[in-house]
Amino acid sequence: MAEPLLAVSNLSAGYGDFQALFGVSLAVAKGEVLSLVGANGAGKSTLLRAITGLVPCARDMVAFKGEAIGGYDADRIARRGIAMVPEGRRLFRSLSVEENLVIGGEYGRPGSWNLAAVYALFPILGEKRRLPATSLSGGQQQMVAIGRALMANPELIIFDEISLGLAPIVIKDIYAALPTIIGTGVAAILVEQDVARALAFATRFACLQEGRVSLAGDPHAFSRAEITAAYFGAERH
Repeated sequence: MAEPLLAVSNLSAGYGDFQALFGVSLAVAKGEVLSLVGANGAGKSTLLRAITGLVPCARDMVAFKGEAIGGYDADRIARRGIAMVPEGRRLFRSLSVEENLVIGGEYGRPGSWNLAAVYALFPILGEKRRLPATSLSGGQQQMVAIGRALMANPELIIFDEISLGLAPIVIKDIYAALPTIIGTGVAAILVEQDVARALAFATRFACLQEGRVSLAGDPHAFSRAEITAAYFGAERH
């Protein structure tokens, strides 16, 4: 079997005296979409933060392209090809749409994503490129956040709750862009509260429950009852 692009091995992490993750292991292959599901407080955000260098962990607990990167700072990890679309978007308020996008490409990683490609994916951003990014609607701001991550030409992109707080029609438009993004060969981790939507896009999934992986694999290999049990921690009979 080919070496995974990302490998998380027996990862335990937390904040001070609070432990949020207990021996989590998962992998993402090149071009794969891993949907990460779980209730609030299950440990999803902590896992993402550990992968991206925002929460400390042991060096060998996270490997990217065969290199142990656990505990590297966020900038060093980003330069290696991991980008995140953060929950809440976190755009630079004082900058225009285009300036926010350009910041995403500051590492100069080679690849097919540039301003023209982002504007082709989200034409509305080209029309509003000179406006302050935070003056746009919530859905358009989410497009900016996605475009900023793509400008880094990542090999792995992490989508953290990209539909949160958006109207259904806007969510539909944003998710319509995902096949184009994945079609470029980038791997993805998708965190989404809507389990059905998350599984519909997944090559594989992992369910976290109280900081542990409660179920993982091909989403088509499990019944909805099994996934629900893993999600809520209910007993399976």
